[in-house]
Amino acid sequence: MVVLALVFGGWAYVWVNQALSLSAASLDLSIEPGTSPRGVAQEAVNSGVQTSPVLLYWWFRMSGKARLIKAGSYELEPGTTPRSLLAKLTRGEEALRSVTLVEGWTFKQVRSALLKAEYLAQDTQGLEANLIMEKLGHPAHHPEGRFYPDTYTYAKGSSDLKVLQRALRAMDHHLQAAWEQRAPNSPLKTPDDLLTLASIVEKETGRASDRAMIASVFSNRLRLGMLLQTDPTVIYGLGDQFDGNLRRRDLLADTPWNTYTRAGLPPTPIAMPGKAALLAAAQPASSRWQQPVQRQPRRAQSGR
Repeated sequence: MVVLALVFGGWAYVWVNQALSLSAASLDLSIEPGTSPRGVAQEAVNSGVQTSPVLLYWWFRMSGKARLIKAGSYELEPGTTPRSLLAKLTRGEEALRSVTLVEGWTFKQVRSALLKAEYLAQDTQGLEANLIMEKLGHPAHHPEGRFYPDTYTYAKGSSDLKVLQRALRAMDHHLQAAWEQRAPNSPLKTPDDLLTLASIVEKETGRASDRAMIASVFSNRLRLGMLLQTDPTVIYGLGDQFDGNLRRRDLLADTPWNTYTRAGLPPTPIAMPGKAALLAAAQPASSRWQQPVQRQPRRAQSGR
């Protein structure tokens, strides 16, 4: 019996440290919440791990870590052993992908990026913008500018709504932080005003050194009741009609976003501002400038 025990122990040691055979070069293993250790072993085999589910379950139990296995989406590659598989499952090392939302992008561009993101479930596909905001718990808000530009990682199979939810919360956080730091003489009345002005600043320049002065010009105009007269808002209002060339007739074409024909801030932001643009709008440079300053504009884009 001692000899048998030694033989069995040696075999078990070799097995748990030996690479498992996989049916493909890379396997996706999805573990749903509440799956039992026995169910996890069976799911691994169903996914293409070529071994006995009984042996895997035995290993999970004998390790004492079976109850530590976490639900998630995992990627198994050649060289995976029963030991490394269990370590991956207990540490929750999910297969992650990422999508980057860029400063100055419109909501239309955000949706396009999410649509192209690898292994991201398209739960918003075909939905109108107002329905998306309703699902995100912000039915009263227009989606433009509401999402913070950053790189977001996600597990394979995650919903695009979850990515949007994280970006929405991030923008709420950065917007509130900027609002709390606003200058005492700011003409902005609400955080939404700050978001809208920051979006204009973001689209007006691609040079960091210009932002505070541009924000100062617009703040001074708002304070004096002057027209903002900024091209990016006109371009946004033109939507798909904008062909890359802004003409005089475009400046005279009245839309809710045409700041040449309408006073004050436009009804919504026109793009996603980054942290620097938010802070510039909250704390513009101290100046009396009311005319445009020399700037490096962003590439003109239609966004809506």
